[in-house]
Amino acid sequence: MGQGGEPRRAQAYDGDLGAAVARAQDGDEAAFTVVYRLVQPGLLGYLRGLVGDDAEDVASDAWLEIARDLGRFKGDGAGFRGWTATIARHRALDHLRRRRSRPQPTTLEADVLSLPARHDTHEQALESISTEYALSLVRGLPRDQAEAVLLRVVVGLDGPSAARVLGKRPGAVRTAAYRGLKLLARRLNGEGVTDDGPRTLGEST
Repeated sequence: MGQGGEPRRAQAYDGDLGAAVARAQDGDEAAFTVVYRLVQPGLLGYLRGLVGDDAEDVASDAWLEIARDLGRFKGDGAGFRGWTATIARHRALDHLRRRRSRPQPTTLEADVLSLPARHDTHEQALESISTEYALSLVRGLPRDQAEAVLLRVVVGLDGPSAARVLGKRPGAVRTAAYRGLKLLARRLNGEGVTDDGPRTLGEST
């Protein structure tokens, strides 16, 4: 899925990312640029799935908070990706709450989590289509499945990391992501599949 890639790709950068984060925390501005370049594509893809065309604005807000609180972060490259995804998700939820006050259709639907083992057939199905089309299909999933797929496939988080972002148990996250990927694969094969009724992002389940 063009923009963020799958977990394997994101994890390949984690060593470089962790080193760059450490240098950036010591005040190295060039290192912060490296951090941004490694994290931004997946983060932006995740936000596009949550807030659509407003993703760039929400990402800018998230990066202001990331830069402000960088010194407080403790962890490795994979942990940093999870930390930034949590910040971006909070900013997206804030944005959607504000947007709801001027009635306008929101983007995602039902609840959130992440994937168990790797299901390459489903992930390859996502990789075979364009980013925009893929995100439009993801937005049609129930919210728990949509966010699970976005965090797993676009941001590249593993199951436990995605569960921490979402405040859910890993098992529930894995189930949601598996169901979402399976449903996407069926839809890509032309089946008119429907799932639970849609909810807007941020609605309690």
